[in-house]
Amino acid sequence: MRRREFIKDSFLALVGAGLLPNLAFGSSDEFVASDEIATFNSVFAKLKSVQNEVGFGKFNIISFDEVLVAAKYSSRIEKFSQVELNLIEKLYGEDPSKYGFYGNKTCSSLTEAINQKDIIKIPLTGHYLFKGLAHQAYENLLRDVGSSLFLTSGVRSVSKQLFLYMNKIKNSGYNITKASKSLAPPAHSYHSIGDFDVGKKGFGALNFTEEFIRTEEFKKLISLKYVSIRYTKKNLDGVRFEPWHVQVV
Repeated sequence: MRRREFIKDSFLALVGAGLLPNLAFGSSDEFVASDEIATFNSVFAKLKSVQNEVGFGKFNIISFDEVLVAAKYSSRIEKFSQVELNLIEKLYGEDPSKYGFYGNKTCSSLTEAINQKDIIKIPLTGHYLFKGLAHQAYENLLRDVGSSLFLTSGVRSVSKQLFLYMNKIKNSGYNITKASKSLAPPAHSYHSIGDFDVGKKGFGALNFTEEFIRTEEFKKLISLKYVSIRYTKKNLDGVRFEPWHVQVV
C-alpha cells in the first residue's frame, strides 16, 4: 500500500474525461498501490463469488479456509493465486494505525473460525448472534424498544469483514484511510466477538447514517441503561459515529 501518487499518475486522465469520479486527495491519506489494484479487484470478485455460491447467511460466518475450499472446487470460481493470498494476508496483518484506525485486535489469525455451537441464527434477518450476552441483549432490545427494531448485522467472520472492508475501500476510490474511518479492518471487528448492529424496519440504508438518531427506535434504545454504543462521537478508535452499533463485549 502506498500513498496517493498512483491515482494522480494513473487515473488523472480518466477523471478528467469523466470516466471516474473526482476524488478529494488528503495530504496524508493512504491508497491501494497502483500495482496492486488488479489483484485487489480479483480478490474482491472471488470473495463476492464465494458469497453468491454459499449464500448470504452462510457467508457471514464462513472461515477463510472454507472460502479457499469453496473457490477451489467451484466450477464458477478460480482458486486464489499466491499473489492474491499475499495481498489478503497483507490486508489482514498490517497495522491499521497508519490509516488512522486505533481499535483493538479482536481475532488471532486469518484462519480463525467461528464455532457454530456458539451462535444462533436470528429468523428473517440472515444474521447470527453469539449465544449468551449478545443474544440476550438483542432479545431485551426487542422487548424494550419494540418489534420495529431489527438486526441489521450480527456475527461476522474474518472473511466477511475482509469482504466488507475491501468493498468499502473500492467505494472510497481505493482510499484505505477513508474506508478505515467507517469500517474496521478484518482483524479488528467487534462483530467477530459479540457486537451487533440494529436498525428500524423500512428505514433502509439510512439505518447506517446519523439519520438513525432521529428515529423513535434510537431514542428508546439510547435511553436504556444497559445499552452502550461502541463508536460514539470522537471515539478513540478513529471510527465515525455509529449510533446503530451496540456494544456487547
